[in-house]
Amino acid sequence: MATSSPDEVSAPIQVYLTSKGTPPSPDWLQSFLPTIKLNTPIIALQKTALFRILATDLTTSLDKSSLVLLPATATTPAFKEQTIRGPLTVQVLDIEDIGHSRWSQVESIEAQERGETTKGREVIRVVPDEEADAAINTTQPASPGPHKLLLQDAAGTKIYAMELSSINGLNMQMTIGTKIVLRDVLVARGMLLLEGRTVQMLGGKVEVWEKKWREERKGRLTQGARG
Repeated sequence: MATSSPDEVSAPIQVYLTSKGTPPSPDWLQSFLPTIKLNTPIIALQKTALFRILATDLTTSLDKSSLVLLPATATTPAFKEQTIRGPLTVQVLDIEDIGHSRWSQVESIEAQERGETTKGREVIRVVPDEEADAAINTTQPASPGPHKLLLQDAAGTKIYAMELSSINGLNMQMTIGTKIVLRDVLVARGMLLLEGRTVQMLGGKVEVWEKKWREERKGRLTQGARG
């Protein structure tokens, strides 16, 4: 169906984004509408709106009154445990592979900087024509995890999370700013405990966060390894 006025597209876009766990704030929605062609089919506009909002900082783009937020006790280590029913939408600020030592990760980054990758036990040097394909397949060594994340809700509250079992899409290739919806998630002693059944990966990326995180990752790992 094609549409022709802001009023006709505003409501279905808002409903769609809310169903994805990302209810837009009135200000974000009003800033989005002038950037689209109103005669575009509504399904395409909904997909565009989701793509755009997943690239934002949730603390500035979501309607907090329509969301489940982290309870005040969630970040309190003295509070034994509770279950957050959700849906709770959060964004990734940091991710750490605790399945590999920090030094091994530093060595992997340095090998990539030298243009080297690994194939089994063999070290191969990437020549220019192969760089694009290698970047896709060997940016990070495969790791079953577990992973530790720093997450943030739309109100700006930050909390650490631990991957208890392998979660599809949760790995060192995921981008900073990735949006996640949590349901029936357990929080214990100030940390979220993540399992596949509690996690829905929405995707997304905040470009400036991702760039800074990648640039500074080697330094953080080196410092952590030295204690």
